[in-house]
Amino acid sequence: MRIRLRKRPDAIHAGGDPTRADLTSADLTSADLKGADLKGADFTSADLTRADLTRADLKGADLKGADLTGADLTGADLTGADLTRAVLRYAYLTGADFSGAYLPYAKLDGARLTYARLKGADLKSADLKSADLKGADLKSADLKSADLKGADLKGADLTRAVLRYADLTGADFKDADLTGADLTGADLTGADLTLATLDYANLTGANLTGARCLASESLTSAIFIETVFPDGVMVSAPDTCDGHMSA
Repeated sequence: MRIRLRKRPDAIHAGGDPTRADLTSADLTSADLKGADLKGADFTSADLTRADLTRADLKGADLKGADLTGADLTGADLTGADLTRAVLRYAYLTGADFSGAYLPYAKLDGARLTYARLKGADLKSADLKSADLKGADLKSADLKSADLKGADLKGADLTRAVLRYADLTGADFKDADLTGADLTGADLTGADLTLATLDYANLTGANLTGARCLASESLTSAIFIETVFPDGVMVSAPDTCDGHMSA
């Protein structure tokens, strides 16, 4: 049975006690949940399209398969939340905290994640095409096989992030920190790595065709120390990486 809660529901208003509230498959389209306390609530398969969840507390909430298309989660706390296969297309997630959250196979294409905190988040096989991740904290995030085609990662912190086999075609990594990142087998075709830090990164088997760094047509001027290039050779600047760009 679907619950229709078009208006701000009294049971889950800010300051209420919705702990473990069961909102499975609820219809919360355009609901006003601004600042609501929703810790541990069960939103499995709920419809939260265009809902206002600005600064809501969703720590540990279950949002598996939930539809959050166009929802506003600016500044929301989703620490440890489960968003497996959730749909967050074109959602507003600026400054949201997804630290330790589970987002495998989530749909985040076109989402605005500027300065969002995704430290240690599980984003395996997530769809992040054209997502805005400027200044986002992705330290130690698992982005294995994620789709980041055309994503804006300018100034993002990807220290020790796992990007194995990720599709990074045309992604913008200007000024991003990829120190210690695992980019094994990643597709960086046409990516912009201008001033990106690649110290201790692993690029074994990666595709760097057309990748740009410091406005050059190669990575010879890149910022790198003990970086493993596509052919498996470890190189440190100012040594040239010519000849090591292909596996």
